[in-house]
Amino acid sequence: MKINRRTALGGLALSIALAGVSTPSFAADVTLNVLYNLPGFTKFHQPLADEFMKNNPDIKINFLAPAPGYNDGQQQVLRAAVTGNLPDVYFSGYNLTAELVHALVPRKQITDLAPFIEAEGGQSFLDKNYTPNMAALGKIDGKQYGLPVNASSPIIYVNAELVRKAGGDPANMPKTFDGLIALASKIHQQDTKVSGMGYDINLWPDDWLWQALITQQGGKLVDEATKTVGFNNEIGLNALKLTRRFVTEGGQNLLDWDQSRQQFGAGLTGFIFSTPAHVQTIEALVGDRFELKTSTFPLDNPEKGGVPTGGNSAVMLTQDKAKQDAAWKYMKWITGPEAQNVIVRITGYLPTNKLAIGPDFLAPYYAEHPNVKTASLQAERSLPWAGYPGGDSVRIWRTQRDIIGTVMRGEVTPEDGLKQIVEQTNGLMK
Repeated sequence: MKINRRTALGGLALSIALAGVSTPSFAADVTLNVLYNLPGFTKFHQPLADEFMKNNPDIKINFLAPAPGYNDGQQQVLRAAVTGNLPDVYFSGYNLTAELVHALVPRKQITDLAPFIEAEGGQSFLDKNYTPNMAALGKIDGKQYGLPVNASSPIIYVNAELVRKAGGDPANMPKTFDGLIALASKIHQQDTKVSGMGYDINLWPDDWLWQALITQQGGKLVDEATKTVGFNNEIGLNALKLTRRFVTEGGQNLLDWDQSRQQFGAGLTGFIFSTPAHVQTIEALVGDRFELKTSTFPLDNPEKGGVPTGGNSAVMLTQDKAKQDAAWKYMKWITGPEAQNVIVRITGYLPTNKLAIGPDFLAPYYAEHPNVKTASLQAERSLPWAGYPGGDSVRIWRTQRDIIGTVMRGEVTPEDGLKQIVEQTNGLMK
């Protein structure tokens, strides 16, 4: 039987059970107030909560109105911390979790998960369910405050026909940016109306793609010792040089990410970089116009490089013992293989629980949907999506993005662009 979103959800109530999980005794029914970001995520949060409540009738999941985005949710929770009206469980964006922890720990309003993990077997529980890199997404200052729920690392969407015409192999794309730019150049030279590539960092809503250019070289966003920019070096300079080369050599048009996606779907771009969450959307745009492939993100430093992981982890904010026990059970469920099986089928994200890729869960789905499987191949190279000290990460990125745009347009040299980014970022961190 072909497995799709409808059958995944339709069979959820029949196929998912929480057998073998210890159930704490509650003196009375417990209601958990839960806040997540992005209204579109209701499509998996609600059915998973319904199934959880069916198997745990003494726990009620009460969803608060979802925040429009991670930045909005962060501000909502920080305001609630002042009024003492925090949700019991919150799904925190990875790049903002450190800021959240540092704000709430002094107020004793966020829960270190160590006692709960120890009760499950300690490190063996983590090792069984999460790769070290995936578990680290919820770890701040050496403590596990969150369990990873959604994970998204950038992948390449490939127009197989254009790549073949340029002499490339869409099933074996170059593994470095030099190789990809050379391929994009050949695609563009064959037909100047066609963009060789699209790396839409110039108008991307957050710094995810910028961090990827740093971390794939083995670089860091922030120097932990000095609390200043960590890419004020050849790595940062090379990242900016790459953004300019995407245009001058790769034939990139400077579009926003949605326009770029539309252009790719029309068959007018060789390959683009984007989130795996767009697989279903891009497949619909492409239709039968051309053969669509996906490929993993390149690493210019395969030994030390990695890719930043977007998404969120579930953190426990309640300090009530009965609610904490219930929250832990819910957090284990939403990050467990059964729930991850459903989330991946709906969103296209990579699974955060390594058991979810097994034959009882995602293996048959990946066999039918190889374009979705690509993201899972990057689990071992997933790195935390970092933020900046000082709690001004959003403003910092908007400032950086404007400068990167001037470099891509050729108005500022990469050298001068790096000086501007370093100066203004360090200033905003202060």
